[in-house]
Amino acid sequence: MNRRLIGLFLVLLLGSPALAQPAPAAFTPGPGSRAITYIIALTDRLRVDIFQENDLGVISRVDSRGRINLQLVGPVQVVGMTIEEAQDAVERAYRDQRFLRDPQVTIIVEEYAAREVIVQGEVVQPGRVPLPIESGMSVLDAITKSGGFTDLAKGEAVTVTRTLPDGTKSVSTIDVKSVLRGRKTAAETESSMLLLPDDIVYVPIRFL
Repeated sequence: MNRRLIGLFLVLLLGSPALAQPAPAAFTPGPGSRAITYIIALTDRLRVDIFQENDLGVISRVDSRGRINLQLVGPVQVVGMTIEEAQDAVERAYRDQRFLRDPQVTIIVEEYAAREVIVQGEVVQPGRVPLPIESGMSVLDAITKSGGFTDLAKGEAVTVTRTLPDGTKSVSTIDVKSVLRGRKTAAETESSMLLLPDDIVYVPIRFL
C-alpha cells in the first residue's frame, strides 16, 4: 500500500463518528443540587506550596486577624476567601514584593476550624448548630435542626447577622414561614441562603 493510500485510510478512520467523539461537557449542577464553595475561616490550618520553590512552603494557622504568615512576604489576609481567592492573594503578595515573577501557589486545608452557627429566639432548641464542611446548611436547615419554630415564632422575619472580613456586620431578614406553608419556594425567600461560620440566626417573637 503506497503512502497516498495510507494517508487516505487514516483520514477516513479518524473521521469516523465512532472515533471522533466530542469532548465531554463540563458538569453543571442541576436545579436541585447545592454547589458548595469552601470559605476559609479563623484558625483553619493551611498548607501553602509554591511550584519549584520548596523552601517557601509553609503550614500556617489563620490567626485572629484572618492572616497566614508566609516566608519572605510576611502576613497575608485570607479569611473569608475561597481557596482559589487565597491562592491568588498569595501569588499577588510574592509578585508585588518582587520576590517571584510568576508564582504558582497551591493551598490545602490541613485542619478545619470548628464551624458553628448560633440559632436564637423562638425555636424549640436554641443554641449552637455544627456546620457541615462537605455540604452547606441553609437558614431553613438550621431552624429545622433546632427543633423548628415555637408557637410564638414570627417566622416571617427571621434575621441572619454575619460578621464580614472587615469587621462590619450585615443583617438579612428572611421570610421562612412562607416556605413552610408552601406559599413560596426557598429560592424566592432567600431561606436557602447558605450560612457561614459564626452566623447568628434569630427568630423573633410574634406579639399577639
